[in-house]
Amino acid sequence: MQEQNDGLKVSVLASGSTGNCTYVETAEHKILIDAGLSGKKIENLMQSIGRDLSDVDSLFVTHEHSDHRKGVGVLARRYGMDVYANQGTWDAMASKIGKISTEQKNIIAPDSVLSMGDLDVESFTVSHDAAEPQFYAVHSGGKSFVVLTDTGYVSDHVEGVIKNADAYLMECNHDVEMLRMGSYSWPLKQRILSDTGHLSNEEGADAMMDVLGNHTKRIFLGHLSQENNMKSLARLTVASIMEDHDFGVNHDFKILDTDPEKASDLIAL
Repeated sequence: MQEQNDGLKVSVLASGSTGNCTYVETAEHKILIDAGLSGKKIENLMQSIGRDLSDVDSLFVTHEHSDHRKGVGVLARRYGMDVYANQGTWDAMASKIGKISTEQKNIIAPDSVLSMGDLDVESFTVSHDAAEPQFYAVHSGGKSFVVLTDTGYVSDHVEGVIKNADAYLMECNHDVEMLRMGSYSWPLKQRILSDTGHLSNEEGADAMMDVLGNHTKRIFLGHLSQENNMKSLARLTVASIMEDHDFGVNHDFKILDTDPEKASDLIAL
């Protein structure tokens, strides 16, 4: 493992119902988690944080939904990066991403750890209406970062895997009342609210209170619905719930926005 001062750096390039992509770097590796936007958009988002896609060596895919895999095929072909997903996700997205060379296709099984020099990538299964959805915790130099954005609930097993990370990208998809009163069809509302749907602001806050530890310094609120949520509402709801339970919001840790179109700053954990 690398020395701690080399650092684990992250930027949430895009997060939301329209597309998701997160960038992680260590001294030895530069990776993406999901590529749910066009190749051109991801190129521009990388440039906005002073990084180049040609330096990315690996892409980890969480599941086959378009807002997580839209750019996978294009990036793999254009930049030659290795692509990792579990078998169920490969099977489900194969017809949607075009041809990728066999040498670039890699399996990362559910609930396993892939060690790549100074970077360990840990997969964990979630409850979502996809073929075999899994998300990732990355570890390097004593630091860790968790991405968890598409799940109907957070199981005890997942909580155990992701506890006390230095930073989280945690789902706060919707405000329940906005969703109930909104224009979505009733079947779609039921899907989002179900145990294989998405976490609400309140559910995201509850999950974070169960996993936060003394290492945790940053919480990015992720995958906000453009129809059924607002950044200010998500932030206020999460902060209020956590403050009510005596968590040190803006003292022990910060709650940060994400955006579907604009990358967050590249930060060292």
